[in-house]
Amino acid sequence: MKEKVYEFLKTIPKGKVVTYGQIAEYLGNKKLARVVGNILHHNPDESKYPCYKVVNHKGFLSSHFAFGGIEKQKEKLEEERILISHNKVDLTKYQWKNN
Repeated sequence: MKEKVYEFLKTIPKGKVVTYGQIAEYLGNKKLARVVGNILHHNPDESKYPCYKVVNHKGFLSSHFAFGGIEKQKEKLEEERILISHNKVDLTKYQWKNN
């Protein structure tokens, strides 16, 4: 399952984000969102698997971002011209609809 999660991350376009639930749904069970979060927390290579592009269902950044915390996640998203306000992404603007 984790290989599928990591491969999914590589398909997210520049300037877009997805939610944990979206990835879980891609895996076939929307209830696996927490499992997805755990897998992402153990990401072996941030540059190869861009887990910083994953936010919660309301668009909030992860306070437990594995590669430097919330400020690092914010920095990485802003590098892709994604606007962050109060540690939140506007999903209506930046969420990738992968269906």
